[in-house]
Amino acid sequence: MQIMLSTQVADEAWGKNALLSFNQAQATIHVPHYAERIAVQKAARKLRGQGIKDVVLEGENWDLETCWAFYQGFYSAKQDYAVEFPTLEDDALAELLARIQCGDFVREIINLPAEVITPVELATRAAQFIEEQAETYGDKSAVSFNIISGETLKLQNYQGIWNVGRGSANPPAMLQLDFNPTGNPDAPVLACLVGKGITFDSGGYSIKPSDNMSTMRTDMGGAALLIGTLGLAIARGLTQRVKLYLCCAENLVSSNAFKLGDIITYSNGVTAEILNTDAEGRLVLADGLIEADKQHPRFIIDCATLTGAAKMAVGNDYHSVLSMDDKLVTSLFQAAEVEQEPFWRLPFAEFHRSQISTAFADIANTGSVPVGAGASTATAFLSYFVKNYQQHWLHIDCSATYRKTASDLWAVGATGIGVQTLARLLLTEATV
Repeated sequence: MQIMLSTQVADEAWGKNALLSFNQAQATIHVPHYAERIAVQKAARKLRGQGIKDVVLEGENWDLETCWAFYQGFYSAKQDYAVEFPTLEDDALAELLARIQCGDFVREIINLPAEVITPVELATRAAQFIEEQAETYGDKSAVSFNIISGETLKLQNYQGIWNVGRGSANPPAMLQLDFNPTGNPDAPVLACLVGKGITFDSGGYSIKPSDNMSTMRTDMGGAALLIGTLGLAIARGLTQRVKLYLCCAENLVSSNAFKLGDIITYSNGVTAEILNTDAEGRLVLADGLIEADKQHPRFIIDCATLTGAAKMAVGNDYHSVLSMDDKLVTSLFQAAEVEQEPFWRLPFAEFHRSQISTAFADIANTGSVPVGAGASTATAFLSYFVKNYQQHWLHIDCSATYRKTASDLWAVGATGIGVQTLARLLLTEATV
């Protein structure tokens, strides 16, 4: 079906302010201000809802942003569709294809079953994708990586990842990837990206109800988001060094699984008591943040589908941002405004660090006050693994990673929201 984009109002026969009209094998999207991406994305969802799978975008009004908006709305997890784009300028077409490639990778790897995407598989596919991006847009040799898995994690003192993942037959893993296009092994690190890669989360002994567990293959959404972020930044011409750390594990119940009351001693000396095995994401991220901090980067970003509290606050519509660094938060929101992606700031203050106390260790992995801010105390836990946590560190609770039900903008499944914003932030900070 041909899809036209018009700035004219639809004939009243199609209803007042109708978004779509049809003429035989052609549909027209009516957007008086056609640069408004949301309206185009809604129209694409409506077309998919009518069973339309193959489309050709025709006419002069299409540009990069409207083509992208249409694709976002037309996408579905089964990938049973085809979109033919109109002629665009070379730069615009290259950007569109890079967004599609990176966004599709993020969505597909989140949507795939945990039987396929095990911890080692997630780390392996991430490294392969970044290598492919580097080879396409520069030099594959700019990428080096190491995947540490199984008992080796314990031997090398990555205690959080090891303890969370030791209950599964699929071994936990940590990806340590270095993208260094400078060719200088001593080049400073612009940023370290740390992603939560829990490929399935049963909750462990603090087991989830079945309905809450049904989508827990998506608990590696933070890791997926950062893979796409680095991939798109490379496609957009990133020339500075960035390191990626993915903390991957399955959180299952078995005779080998970690238990409530266990105490983990991290490599930086911090001890953490387990009060809830379903608060496992922060346990694995701690290892990644310790390692990232050792690199002395200009800034650190960690991404995780970390708390139900953040999702309760902002729904599936925004990613939540927590940080004490107002300047870095401002840069993030400026990038988000340009890329038209939704982020929302939640509070993280010094007093939150005292709300995870315990009599048996330095900190507990859940809040210890009767009524606490769960997203904030989760951030407080992570702050114990970043030496200068008040500056140059962004924590993103990825509330908008996945939708269990469809909306008028998004199909059921992963969204890919945030890839463009974080890629832009990397490139912006690289020029400062």
